[in-house]
Amino acid sequence: MHDNLKGSLWMMLAMLGFGIEDAFFKAATGSGGVTAGVGTVQFGLMAMTIYAVYARRQGVPLWDPAYLQKGLLIRTAFEICGRLFFALSLAYTPLSTTSAILQAAPLVVMLSAGLILGERIGPRRWAAMTVGFLGVLLIIRPSPAGIEANAIFALLGMIGFAGRDVATRTSPPHVRSAQLGVLGFGVVTFAGCVIIAFEPGMPSLPSPHAALLICGTAIAGVVGYTALTAAMRTGEVSVVAPFRYSRLIVALILAYAVFGERPDAMTLAGAALIVGAGVYSLWREGAIRAKAQGLNPRGPRP
Repeated sequence: MHDNLKGSLWMMLAMLGFGIEDAFFKAATGSGGVTAGVGTVQFGLMAMTIYAVYARRQGVPLWDPAYLQKGLLIRTAFEICGRLFFALSLAYTPLSTTSAILQAAPLVVMLSAGLILGERIGPRRWAAMTVGFLGVLLIIRPSPAGIEANAIFALLGMIGFAGRDVATRTSPPHVRSAQLGVLGFGVVTFAGCVIIAFEPGMPSLPSPHAALLICGTAIAGVVGYTALTAAMRTGEVSVVAPFRYSRLIVALILAYAVFGERPDAMTLAGAALIVGAGVYSLWREGAIRAKAQGLNPRGPRP
């Protein structure tokens, strides 16, 4: 099997895992059996334990002094922001809306890479980013009265994840993926503790049904994270990365089938603009890279 095909299949499996993770978490918190904070803590602890066992079986130390280096500290801060607000968005915002806004993260990563890391971005990709951000505006529909608070959760979560991805580019290369998994889900646990601090009343244990759903969240999250790592290490990034948008298809199907959500035309149009802009930007980036290497981005001519 060709590496690009393998990488694409890994990426689709990752997005399926993340989509199921989101649905399980929303079902657990939406049922009233667990709060967003307690659910996030349980999710983080379970997934972190799974990764810790995996790391030890590989002989990888759980702690690395690099965790305290500037690059990883910045990555951790952004991941706390992303995990915290994404959990709140899943709990209080329609799954279809949350997932659609999340798809703008690669566009924010590209914008940040241009403004912060000094990467060159041509006018076509600037135009694509503008179209993508217009899609976000179609979904959140700001009015003179402001933006709905729940939509702000999704926006802040998306910005947090985008910042994490940008910071990952500057993180120490010797840190293994298993270690990043332990660190990442440790951050999830911390984010849950922050949410608990602002929740009314004393925290209580989840109901058996909610606890089971959170277990499913952790397992799906680990599958998604592992498959994503495999995807990005297999095949060409410009070929594999666009399949990241299959997460939105999974989310829309689950939102319709499980939660009875019916996204309106503006939400679907905004999602289409975001996905279209993202796929074009990734294709354009791959074409520019291929041209710089003296290759034909459309493949060999017959």
